[in-house]
Amino acid sequence: MRIVSAGQFQLKREVDYGSPEQNAVVKTIVSAVKNEGDAALLKYTEKLDGMKLSPETLRVTEEEMRSAYDKVEPSFVAAISAAAANIRAYHARQKRNSWMDLQPDGSMLGQIIRPLKRVGVYVPGGKASYPSSVLMNVIPAQVAGVPEIVMVTPPATSGKEGIDPYILVAAAEAGVNEIYRVGGAQAIAALAYGTETIAPVDKICGPGNIYVALAKREVYGAVDIDSIAGPSEIAVLADDSADPAYVAADLLSQAEHDEMASAILVTTSEAFAKACQEEVQRQLAVLPRRDIAAASIENYGVILLVDSIEEGIGVINQLAPEHFELMVEEPMAYLGLVENAGAIFLGPYSSEPVGDYFAGPNHIIPTNGTARYSSPVDVDDFIKKSSLIYYSKEALLKNGETIMELARREGLEGHARAIEIRMRKEGKAGNVDDNKL
Repeated sequence: MRIVSAGQFQLKREVDYGSPEQNAVVKTIVSAVKNEGDAALLKYTEKLDGMKLSPETLRVTEEEMRSAYDKVEPSFVAAISAAAANIRAYHARQKRNSWMDLQPDGSMLGQIIRPLKRVGVYVPGGKASYPSSVLMNVIPAQVAGVPEIVMVTPPATSGKEGIDPYILVAAAEAGVNEIYRVGGAQAIAALAYGTETIAPVDKICGPGNIYVALAKREVYGAVDIDSIAGPSEIAVLADDSADPAYVAADLLSQAEHDEMASAILVTTSEAFAKACQEEVQRQLAVLPRRDIAAASIENYGVILLVDSIEEGIGVINQLAPEHFELMVEEPMAYLGLVENAGAIFLGPYSSEPVGDYFAGPNHIIPTNGTARYSSPVDVDDFIKKSSLIYYSKEALLKNGETIMELARREGLEGHARAIEIRMRKEGKAGNVDDNKL
């Protein structure tokens, strides 16, 4: 990791929207599944995943769900169950209620909050397997009250029907019982538009490869989506009270995700910067995913020197990182200055993986600087709101002239007359010819 002054650094964010060829492939697949249903879904599953299925074998059976428990360690079942309990408890505090406010004039305003009816969760298969992401997508939806949650995931091995048993156990522990063994752009299209076997959903969430991301973008509007996530990011702000080994390990915990992941250290101490630089190289040499992490560190890793913690927080607010660790002597003293970060980790023992897996907050967090205006996935992502308006006669007669004034200033006479006709019926003067009402 190179060491530079913060004033000499500019983060280059690369948002991959796919090549023209990739976009064309996705458009073809999505259109085919939209128009042909199961036939296209099965065709592309065989072509791209080497798996020949029928409508009857698309859905994972209850027996497969039960047998998955025999293929994983009891310690994993205990761990995923404990994590699920923490995630559920955290998200339960986010739940909102409908409300109504009765005014003295007899009118009533309010908001009705309802859960989405059906949500689709995409879970990667093949080379990537993230049971924790099953929990992070499913549990907030359940807390919101979503009655139907469907999961799609490709087979663990090309040409085989078997799904990663850790994924199935995580789904079972989260309470999902509708799962289909399909992936890629064809699965996203099936969720969005429905097929003879898979009913359409209202929202699609969950990570995937570039084809999945492009497919989510393609179907947005027909359904809602969570986001199109970029590579993982971590930024650490540390003073010389921090442990270089801890900081280096946390930087590498994100670098190992992806060659395009970014790991940034901001520090007030040049001596500490050099110690971390050496520690990153030492730990990198024995990291199982060192090739991936090394590429990330080489291309997107940097150590930035600042003159003060306050200046460092200013840098963090510009970066708006996905994960931010505040590893200084008095982290709570500076927390109020942090404006832009997806998740904030305070102190030496709040390592980023604590949030990724177990503490309770969601690990699906805004990337590519979007923490400036967006938030981690939570219960609000799975609800919809309806405004409630009951206006009494007294309220309309009192405010009718004002409403008409606003409507006419916008040139919308029909709007004004919808109010005026009521005003005149109640004996209030108007300025419209009766023959025109």
